[in-house]
Amino acid sequence: MSELAGSVARVRAALLAAGHPDTITEFPTGTRTAADAAAAVGCTVAQIAKSIVFRANGRAAVIITSGANRVDPAKAAAALGVKLARADADWVRAVTGFAIGGVAPIGHITAPLLLLDEDLLALDPIWAAAGTPSNVFRTTPAELRRITGAPVAAVKQA
Repeated sequence: MSELAGSVARVRAALLAAGHPDTITEFPTGTRTAADAAAAVGCTVAQIAKSIVFRANGRAAVIITSGANRVDPAKAAAALGVKLARADADWVRAVTGFAIGGVAPIGHITAPLLLLDEDLLALDPIWAAAGTPSNVFRTTPAELRRITGAPVAAVKQA
């Protein structure tokens, strides 16, 4: 199994273990950015739940935010109660098991700190990365909150 196939398999297993249907879809044109994903899926950019990864004391902090938003690191840090630092692509892959552009909100190789953007709660359905820059899964805000256990916070940059 290729590394990419393994990433999708991890997300699929996490979805099924959480009692969520396997709604993973592959888009060969790519879903690397929120705009690419929205175009492929046929939804608004806001409906893309993008996972932004920061370093938090050697652990990944994954902020699941609306594709229309930029994360305010100070707001996210305050909500999580930790100091956040930038994470480079190699570190993100090593800690989450996913390449940037395919970081899923679930299925990480090490348990991250998670935070869910309150703006996602007003959108339904939403789509999140499923392990590669060409796979996403469809869900609802309530289901994403349930399967991640992520607290909700205002994280949008003004």
